[in-house]
Amino acid sequence: MALSSKRLFLLDMDGTIYLDSTLFDGTLDFLRKVKEMGGRYLFLTNNSSKSSEKYVEKLARIGIESTVDDFLTSTDVTIEYILNNYHGKKFYIVGTESFREQLNNSGIITTTEPDDDVFGIVISNDQELTFKKLDDASKLLTERELVYLATNPDWVCPTAYGYVPDCGSFCEMLIRATGKTPIFIGKPEPEMIYAAMKKFGYKKEETLMIGDRLYTDIASGYNAGVDTVFVLSGEGTLNDLESSDVKPTYVMTNIREIYNNL
Repeated sequence: MALSSKRLFLLDMDGTIYLDSTLFDGTLDFLRKVKEMGGRYLFLTNNSSKSSEKYVEKLARIGIESTVDDFLTSTDVTIEYILNNYHGKKFYIVGTESFREQLNNSGIITTTEPDDDVFGIVISNDQELTFKKLDDASKLLTERELVYLATNPDWVCPTAYGYVPDCGSFCEMLIRATGKTPIFIGKPEPEMIYAAMKKFGYKKEETLMIGDRLYTDIASGYNAGVDTVFVLSGEGTLNDLESSDVKPTYVMTNIREIYNNL
């Protein structure tokens, strides 16, 4: 189905529409075009280190006007998962203070101490990671059977100079230390895409997932049954495509090329 027939455009952010604080050429044209088509775009990110409010501020600094309703994060779906399955239970948090505040404000009981009444652990993209957090998490996972959740499996997060470790890499350290593997909540699971389609009332055939990671962005679209565009402006490469079982509907250089095909 042609890109021009799509109406719900789900966009990964870092590596897809910008890198660090540099907006990619074509991003503003693309966003404007979607509105002119009568469509809707939504920013989907596995990065759980910032709240939607912080993302609004970040996008404003690089020239994109947005509201909190324009975002769906792995934190959002993690909160929903915990409230639906473990409401009233206490979770030890390996994450930023912003991440923990979002959970607290949603009614989830959190702690940064390995208390006796801890029911589970949640690990996220923690840009404030300390050895104490790793030590506490290792102790809890080794000594007890706990619910163990992670917001996303991304190995790295792109930067202007290369990459830095992301949630998946932090989880790998704990796997090596404890033998315990978390349940991953965000992409590549399809729940974020399902939530977006339900929120705005679009069908699968009207929806397009755009991102720079095959194993999260594109896999989530595949798992949700929607078309996908794999862009080569971030983490993923053509070599990744050759070796991956996950195949996108389209492969394009960047957001400018997508705009040119609308």
